[in-house]
Amino acid sequence: MKKHVVVQAYEKSWADDFVAIRDELNTVLKDLALRIEHVGSTSVEGLSAKPIIDIDVVIRDREDLPEVISALQKLGYSHEGDQGIPGREAFKYEGKEHLRKHHLYVCSVDAEELRRHLAFRDYLRSNPDAVAEYSRIKEEGALLYPWDIDKYIEHKSPFIESIYKRIGL
Repeated sequence: MKKHVVVQAYEKSWADDFVAIRDELNTVLKDLALRIEHVGSTSVEGLSAKPIIDIDVVIRDREDLPEVISALQKLGYSHEGDQGIPGREAFKYEGKEHLRKHHLYVCSVDAEELRRHLAFRDYLRSNPDAVAEYSRIKEEGALLYPWDIDKYIEHKSPFIESIYKRIGL
């Protein structure tokens, strides 16, 4: 079953939604997490986005991963592996109706994917013209491909790649 691609205007509540998820994660992660980062489009004020919070839990190194997996299982998360992206471990969940839908990843502090997430987010946060253009592209993609997430991603990829090139990634 294909999922509907929904992109909406930025909502200030997304920042609070992130905090609620982060606070729940911290109840079991404690010192295992160096920090918990709000990444992805919902982390950039003014950016249109799919209303799903992307989160990177940052750990010291991969040796801590088994303990992190065990801690997250206590909250109902299950480990899905790196899904083809080295350095980024994905987790799924069920029964989190009290929280906004989110994607949870665990990355070691030196992971290339973490560096890309943070650099892209920080670039957008400091470039309102890029936010406006990316919003336009995402909204257009959702209209053109409302039932095809792969085509939606393909539509916005040239913009993302242009930003990576601009910031040296």
